[in-house]
Amino acid sequence: MDSTSDRRSRLALLTEARGFLRVAEASELLSVSEVTIRTDLSSLEAAGRVVRVHGGAMPSSALPPEPSVEQALALATDTKSAIGALAASLVNSGQSVLLDVGSTALAVAHALVLRSELTDVAVITNGLSTALALEPALPRFTVVMTGGTLRPLQHSLVNPGASAFLESVHADIAFIGCNGIDTVRGVTNINYPEAEVKRRMLQSSNRHVLVADSSKLGQAHLGVIGGIDDFDVLVTGGDAPVGILDSLRQRGMDVLVASTAAE
Repeated sequence: MDSTSDRRSRLALLTEARGFLRVAEASELLSVSEVTIRTDLSSLEAAGRVVRVHGGAMPSSALPPEPSVEQALALATDTKSAIGALAASLVNSGQSVLLDVGSTALAVAHALVLRSELTDVAVITNGLSTALALEPALPRFTVVMTGGTLRPLQHSLVNPGASAFLESVHADIAFIGCNGIDTVRGVTNINYPEAEVKRRMLQSSNRHVLVADSSKLGQAHLGVIGGIDDFDVLVTGGDAPVGILDSLRQRGMDVLVASTAAE
């Protein structure tokens, strides 16, 4: 085992043992620069052994399991399709759109394609599945991918690379998914690297639309995307708790509830 592999194994073990390891602390313990530690943590994150957080890293075992986009697609399909159709109705011809990853964002992509009257729409996405779903709308749509580092499960492009591209654009509207919406803790995501890109999408768009089914309401997770006040609209559906929806409306968020044919 070479010294780099040995150091990274020790770094992973330290992170596991402590639950959270700061970059500065790891640098001192392993007698290497903070730049080296950050590089090591990026490698360990790509291997699924740690999760990068602000200032350091946590063991991946500390996080709840993240479903793949295929697993998520199998859940509440009618509800997600209804959310997608309602969200897509907010887009006008000639607009530019930032479209996130995940099963609900994918439903938005399918719904946009079905709107045959839409023309001259530019859609920027960091999701491979999202981009492929939009392909049938070419050449009515222009589909642009952010670039970045591919991660599994969501088939998403994250940093390094994705945020740098998003800094060079500014869209009319962003559709952003999440794993949790809490009136106190804000809008959060299980996966921290994706949360970073979602935050950049907020900064690179005029109107911010949150797309999430009712199972996300009242939940909070590791990666903070933004506060409730950072979003203009929530498009949701399913058995959404009325109390939470009312609280979100009181905070100034426009809440749209999609209904399925069975409701």
